[in-house]
Amino acid sequence: MDLVVGSVYDGKVTGITKFGAFVLLPGGRSGLVHISEIAYTYVSDVKDHLQEGQQVKVKLISIDDNGHINLSIKKAMDPPPPVSRPARSAPQQSAPKDSASSSFEDKLKRFMVDSDSKMSDLRQYSDKRSSGSRRRK
Repeated sequence: MDLVVGSVYDGKVTGITKFGAFVLLPGGRSGLVHISEIAYTYVSDVKDHLQEGQQVKVKLISIDDNGHINLSIKKAMDPPPPVSRPARSAPQQSAPKDSASSSFEDKLKRFMVDSDSKMSDLRQYSDKRSSGSRRRK
């Protein structure tokens, strides 16, 4: 059986390592599912998601010059729907009343003023600390 890049195959997990899992494909060839290609969420331990002997659907990502087959489980399934998160509220002092009508230049100007103010405070604090250590000598 010829393997085609981009195709989805049914496979069987034959081995698990720290960096991924080996999957037996139809036709007797094996490929690697890298840990980053197992799930759409962060995977710290492959064994939390897969076990040997498990049947999985995999997408063939690539076959390199050495004949190594790279597979993906997450690309063989539909991506999860985006999680809608409430917008973070901005500090009251810098939030404009009508932010939708603010131009980019206005927003940039507010950012620069806030940034300069914070940098000034940081310099004053730093100067006080360094001048205090000179007096102790």
